[in-house]
Amino acid sequence: MTDWGALLHATADHAARYLDDVDERPVGPPVQPDTLRARLGADLPDGPTDPRAVLDELVDAVDPGLVASQGPRYFGFVTGGALPAALAADWMTSAWDQNGGLYVMSPAATVVEETAARWLVELFALAPETSVGFVTGTTMANLTGLAAARIALLARAGHDLERHGARGAPALRIVAGDERHNSIEASLRLLGIGADEVALVATDDQGAMDPDALATHLDRGDGPALVIAQAGNVNTGACDPLDAIADACERHDAWLHVDGAFGLWARLDPNRAHLVAGLERAHSLATDAHKWLNVPYDGAMVFVRDPAAHRAATYKGAAYLMGGDEDRRDNYMYTPEASRRARATTVYAALRSLGRTGVSDLVQRTCDLAERFARAAAQHPRISILNDVVLNQVLLAFDGVDLDALLRAVHEDGTFWAGRTVWRDRAAMRISVSGWRTTEDDIDRCVGVLLRLTDGAG
Repeated sequence: MTDWGALLHATADHAARYLDDVDERPVGPPVQPDTLRARLGADLPDGPTDPRAVLDELVDAVDPGLVASQGPRYFGFVTGGALPAALAADWMTSAWDQNGGLYVMSPAATVVEETAARWLVELFALAPETSVGFVTGTTMANLTGLAAARIALLARAGHDLERHGARGAPALRIVAGDERHNSIEASLRLLGIGADEVALVATDDQGAMDPDALATHLDRGDGPALVIAQAGNVNTGACDPLDAIADACERHDAWLHVDGAFGLWARLDPNRAHLVAGLERAHSLATDAHKWLNVPYDGAMVFVRDPAAHRAATYKGAAYLMGGDEDRRDNYMYTPEASRRARATTVYAALRSLGRTGVSDLVQRTCDLAERFARAAAQHPRISILNDVVLNQVLLAFDGVDLDALLRAVHEDGTFWAGRTVWRDRAAMRISVSGWRTTEDDIDRCVGVLLRLTDGAG
């Protein structure tokens, strides 16, 4: 029999050592895949291995390939760390090993999810009837929201998609900004909708949709329309003007979906809530929890103002499932998956730990830190800031500097990690400040390294 106490205490010791050192760990040390392949072992063992040995060997083998994204100076890909309460809840989620899909499989997981959903609806000030699904990431949240939109829009046009499928259905007019995230195209593709079926609307110099151009496009046609807006451009942080977009959608009875992977959380910062004014008017919204809410991977939510359309898009029925009680939520009715971990536990723990003011402070503080980074970096004569720093995104361009060489130097230094992007045909370094651990001292330290490396670059 496994000695659970010894094994899990050893696990906790390994985890604590990592987390105690993560603040000063090199953030993204370069490592070759062959190094990790050799350390992890080439062949599957013929027989069993003691769990403690597996744990110890795994921890040792992967260490060179761990990126300190949990730490305070990781600025890549809009990645938050894991709040202490959320990490602890994630461990318990694994220990409990509950299937979060059905009430009968875990009443606890169901009611935790129900509670977290209610809190989120209240936090974002959405319509009380809004339904919520907990999914892996914003791609699946977008997929679910867009699937609900298609069912509802075709039903209005007299077509039953659930029974008849897409064959013979009226054509949907799908409109998005030309700066939409690639997860939108991926989601539509999974729904059988190709890129050529999406009409693209012009955006301004920050990547926000032009609402007048949208209105003009909608005025030119008829038939069911789906408008896809964005809260938080992945490069600039810009948010589409949702109120004006919602006005145009209402005039044409169009469904408004908002991809708010990280920008949706601006709603909770009093200084930046105006950037997403009107989000409550959307018919569906998608956002991540493992970005600004700082829960462990994976965690995201889809919100749908029409619960019937939501359930119709993700419905799964079979006699053995033992669901259907109106007083008991079955979580699988709101996501594409039936079997899944009870992922809302970490969201519940993060919200319970922070409270309303804590969530607001987290968003506000990280945005302020992004502004601090931009102001300090812009003092260098070879660095320019390409975006209006409205949220947590900073785009830095370098005059007379090989950006790829500079990024290699940054990553080899290990103090912080930044990504590369292209904005309006100009290569740029992208800084995303999302982690709860990051302080002003971290920002100043990173800028100091950046300025020193920029001075030495050619």
